[in-house]
Amino acid sequence: MFADAFDGLHAGMYLVEADAHLIHANIAGRALIDAGDILHEVRGRLLVSDLPANLTLQCAFAAAGQADRSPAAGATAVPMTGRDGQRYVADALPLPAGTRRNSGANRRAAAALFVRKTALPILSRAEVISKAFRLTPAELRVLLALVELGGIPEVAAALGIAGSTVKTHLRRLFDKTGAARQADLVKIVAGYATPLRELAKYNPVGAPP
Repeated sequence: MFADAFDGLHAGMYLVEADAHLIHANIAGRALIDAGDILHEVRGRLLVSDLPANLTLQCAFAAAGQADRSPAAGATAVPMTGRDGQRYVADALPLPAGTRRNSGANRRAAAALFVRKTALPILSRAEVISKAFRLTPAELRVLLALVELGGIPEVAAALGIAGSTVKTHLRRLFDKTGAARQADLVKIVAGYATPLRELAKYNPVGAPP
């Protein structure tokens, strides 16, 4: 049951022992390992390509193994960069024995590690955003392009429309969302980002398969 739930996450998710021995990886997590860019599995242990980040996480896993004796141990966030320049963030969350016992998780697991790109997975939420603010298809395209590209000239070039048209849509977006700046639009869209992987492929509860 837990494995199926974890496989629905957009982020890579791993259960590791205090010595970084890998117990479980979800689908997204296994894909990151197979890519061999930022994460590797070496002799059953989960390692990070970046040495400083690897040292930080190894220490976090070891500390998580002592979490029952040291309740103050908290989550650890570590930035990482892939060979292509893509940025990632890894969050290591200690799993005290009491938590593992109550959740039914493997009792050897000392920590849960979540690794994700520092990008907004917004495409699968575009329809939700459109309905929430009653956007037209054109306004939605401009909104998503503004979040991805930033500048009005870049958006106009990407969508093949005039800069004045982009500005018109931008004014309407401000009116409909209550935003005052483009930065506010980015925050609004970020609020609708989903942690779920390829949400469109998942059926709603009670829907036929």
